[in-house]
Amino acid sequence: MLYGTCVAFGQNAILLRGRSGAGKSDLALRCLALQDPKFPPMLVSDDQVRVAPDADGGVTAAPPERLAGKMEVRGLGIVEMPYLPQARLMVICDLVPDEEVPRMLPEQPQTASVVGASLPIIKLAAFHPSSALKVKLAVLAASDSRVGR
Repeated sequence: MLYGTCVAFGQNAILLRGRSGAGKSDLALRCLALQDPKFPPMLVSDDQVRVAPDADGGVTAAPPERLAGKMEVRGLGIVEMPYLPQARLMVICDLVPDEEVPRMLPEQPQTASVVGASLPIIKLAAFHPSSALKVKLAVLAASDSRVGR
């Protein structure tokens, strides 16, 4: 079980991590508002995400049963949302203060080991207007690099 909010674009997902109040759910809501018929955004899980290895050496993400289709929205409480019951976790996004967001990718990108698979880590400031699009681009780029293996 990992703590964070998981959003998918098509069948490939990102895990948004950060301290309480860092903007995980807010950023996820903005991701869900992005319109894309080819890679439709969907909530996988809010707050906690079940992870398991898949047959191809990747990671499957799914909501815990009690949280499926539920999202905590500040000011509104727990809201029922459409959700994807399972997605392939492709990348992790650590939500950090603005001054900790790197301007360029480091020469040695950070990775995290999740159930035996190595996943890239990116760092974003949750409340930047472009952060939702950056999240989508990170998932698509990680998906493309996985296909090239």
